[in-house]
Amino acid sequence: MPHDITEGFGAILTLFRARGRFVLTTHVNPDGDGIGSEIALASWLRKRGKDVRVINGSPLPAVYRFLDPGRTVATFDPLRDGPAIATADVIVVLDTNHPDRLQSMKDAVLGSPALKVCIDHHLDPDPFASAALIDANATSTGEILYRLLFREGDDGLTAEIATGLYCAIMTDTGSFRYPRTGPATHTIVSRLIASGADPVGIYAEVFERWSTGRIHLLGEVLAGLATEFGGLLAHVTITREMLSRTGTSEEDTDNFTTYPMSIEGVRVGILFLEVAGGVKISFRSKGMIPINALAMEFGGNGHRNAAGARIAGADSGDVRSRVLSAAARYITEGP
Repeated sequence: MPHDITEGFGAILTLFRARGRFVLTTHVNPDGDGIGSEIALASWLRKRGKDVRVINGSPLPAVYRFLDPGRTVATFDPLRDGPAIATADVIVVLDTNHPDRLQSMKDAVLGSPALKVCIDHHLDPDPFASAALIDANATSTGEILYRLLFREGDDGLTAEIATGLYCAIMTDTGSFRYPRTGPATHTIVSRLIASGADPVGIYAEVFERWSTGRIHLLGEVLAGLATEFGGLLAHVTITREMLSRTGTSEEDTDNFTTYPMSIEGVRVGILFLEVAGGVKISFRSKGMIPINALAMEFGGNGHRNAAGARIAGADSGDVRSRVLSAAARYITEGP
C-alpha cells in the first residue's frame, strides 16, 4: 500500500466533524499503539463537542493507565455497553483491521448500524469498514492518526493528545529502533515533544514499572531459552504454570520477544505463550526474512519483521515442534 494516503484523510475528517456519537475500540490485549491512539483520538473528538466512548474487549493494561487518569476506558460489558455501540453514529477500530481481533466485541460492532472506520498499519485488511486509512508502511497507527488529525498544522495538539500519540509511536517502533523509523517519524515525534509529551516520563511509565513477579518470570523464561539452526533462531516458552508460580499474566510478557532477538547472530526469534484455550505465538525477524509469511502458515499475520498468531485448543509442545519445523525454510532460504 502506498505511503501517501492523504486522499482519504479529508473524507474521514469530514465524517468526524459531521457525526456526534462515537465509540472507539482496539484489539484484545491492547498495546501502547492501540491505547495511545484511542486516547489521542478520544481527546481530539471531545474537544470538538463529540460524545465519545472508549470500549475495549480487554482491561486496560496497568502500564498504560497513566494515559487514562480519568478512567474513561471501559472493558466491554454487553449489558452496559451494548446500547452505546448499537446507537453510535461512528465506530472507529484502531490498530487492527480484522474484526476477529475484537473477540467479545465483534458481534456488537459488526451488528451496529454505525459507520465503521478502520485506522491501522497492518497487512491484509478485512473489508468490514465503511471507510479505512490503512498504511502498511507506517510505523504505527499513532503515526497515521497524527497525519490525519494534524495534516494542516499542530493547532489543537494538546499535551494529552501528544502524550497518547508519542506512546503509540514509541512502543510500536521499539523505542525508535525498528524498520520504517525514518526522518518523518522523528519529525512527528519532535512536534509531539514540543506540544507536551514527556519522553522520559512516558518511557518510565511503560518500561520501568516491572513487578517482582515479572522479573522472576523473565529469569525463568531466559533460563529456558534455546537456539536452533546453528544459532540463527532463538525461542522461549512461557507456560501457564510459570505464570501461576510467579503471579503474572499474559500482560506481563509484553516485549519478552526482545531477548531472543538480542543474541548475536540470531535472525529469527519466537515466543510461545500458553494462554487460556491455546497457544499465542510472537514472531520476530531481522533483515528481509518475511516472518509474517511464517505466521500466516499458523493462521496469523503481521509485518515482515514482526507478526503473531494464536492457535486454539493446541498443546504448546506440539505447536513449538510444528513452528520450528516450518521455520527451517525461512532460515535456510532467507537472504
